[in-house]
Amino acid sequence: MSRKRNEKENQYKLANELYIQERAKEEGMIALDNGVVYKKLEEGRGDKVPKTSSIVYVKYTGKLIDGTVIDTTEGEMLPACFVVRDLIMGWQIILTRMHEGDKVIAYIPWQHGYGKKRVDMIPGYSTLIFEMELVKFEIR
Repeated sequence: MSRKRNEKENQYKLANELYIQERAKEEGMIALDNGVVYKKLEEGRGDKVPKTSSIVYVKYTGKLIDGTVIDTTEGEMLPACFVVRDLIMGWQIILTRMHEGDKVIAYIPWQHGYGKKRVDMIPGYSTLIFEMELVKFEIR
């Protein structure tokens, strides 16, 4: 790797790490020991939360720290459907803390997102920002 590219990558990594640290200081944020930070935007219902084996139905928009949308269900008729254990670790961490109807904004550090390597349009070391609504889930 060229020196210039390595320096740019290090700057990007640092900017993403600082961004999530700053979000953790904001009012209402919950900072977990693993580096994931989130805030509950709307309170759902019930006392059960999904397990890693659960099927979840989620509406979401994912962004990078510069506001670039990387994925969304906006404009879709139905929420996305996943098995929790098949998702990135950051989503697993958040979803297993959510109740049906909860809406959160989650800041996921690169270690619990897509890691060091570029994945499609997502550069390595990217903090991921997801607004998520857990519409419903099925425990399996």
